[in-house]
Amino acid sequence: MSARAIEHLDATGPAAPPRRNGELVFAAPWESRIFGVTLALHDAGLLQWEEFRARLIAEIAEWERDVRDDEWSYYLCWLAALENLLVAKGLCGRPELDARGRALAARPPGHDH
Repeated sequence: MSARAIEHLDATGPAAPPRRNGELVFAAPWESRIFGVTLALHDAGLLQWEEFRARLIAEIAEWERDVRDDEWSYYLCWLAALENLLVAKGLCGRPELDARGRALAARPPGHDH
């Protein structure tokens, strides 16, 4: 993670990533990947951290407002925030994101590398 990206991560508050003993925690490989993709897009100047952070906070608030049967996942909110921002900025279309998501979900277990 670049120093530039580290300075923007919240340590506390609604957008703060999960941590254990001060270290970032990822429950699955895809979580660390989407985290890395977001930081790479930020470092490349394709998104501003505050615009992403605002969307992430909005996604978390929406999840908290909705009655859901699914278990809480910080990184599902992160993913939704990133996807919505990519679409809003015209960097990627919703059909492309949906198609890629379906293709990845269709892969057999154990192919997450």
